[in-house]
Amino acid sequence: IRSFFKYLHREGTVKKNPAKLVSSPRVQKALPRFLTVDEAFALMESPKGDTFQAARDKAILELLYSSGLRVSELSTLDINDFDIKDYLVRVKGKGKKERIIPVGEKAVEAIKTYLPERVLLKKKSQALFLNNRGGRLTQRSVRRIVEKYSRMIALAGHLSPHALRHTFATHLLHGGADLRSIQELLGHSSLSTTQKYTHVDIVHLMEVYDKAHPMAKTDED
Repeated sequence: IRSFFKYLHREGTVKKNPAKLVSSPRVQKALPRFLTVDEAFALMESPKGDTFQAARDKAILELLYSSGLRVSELSTLDINDFDIKDYLVRVKGKGKKERIIPVGEKAVEAIKTYLPERVLLKKKSQALFLNNRGGRLTQRSVRRIVEKYSRMIALAGHLSPHALRHTFATHLLHGGADLRSIQELLGHSSLSTTQKYTHVDIVHLMEVYDKAHPMAKTDED
C-alpha cells in the first residue's frame, strides 16, 4: 500500500500520501530449528562402517552437536587446535575472535577414531577435516554431509549444520544452563542474540505442560 500511494503521489495523482505514516508490519521470525534428543542421537549414529569417510563424518556430526560450532569454524579447524587430553578445542570465531570450548566425550572418541584414518591419506595439510583428495574440507562439503545423514534417518525438512548449533544451545538450555554460559560457548558478542533460545524453551515448556498437566487437557482430549 505504501509503495502504491508513493507512486501516485510522485505522479501527481494525489496531493498527499496518506500511507506515509503507515508502518510496515513486523514479520515474525521463525524459531530456530532444533532436533529432539532422540533425533540427535540417531543422527550421530548414522555414519556406519570402517571407512575414512564414515569415521570423518561421524567426527564432524559429533563435534557440531557437542560444541555448537559454526560450519565456518569447523572447516577452519587445524589438528593443533584440538586438545584431546583435556577435551578442549580452540575455535576461530567471527571477527577473528578465538575461544576455547569443551568437547564432549563422544566427540573426542569419534575424533580419536578418525585421526588414524586421516593419517592414511599421507597428506601434509594441517586441516583437521580432509576431503578424499587430502585437501581441507569446505563448508559446502560439511553441509552436504549433514544433509546426507539427515536424509538417511528420514528427518523431515532440510537440516543444516546451523540446526545442530541450535540443537546444542537448546539442549543446554533444557538441561539448565544459563544464557551467559551459552553465549560464551556459542561465541555470541551480544546476549540478545542468544536470547532467541528462550523462545524455543518456552515452546518446549508449553508442550511438556500440555502433555503432563491434567488441567491443560481440553474436553476433546
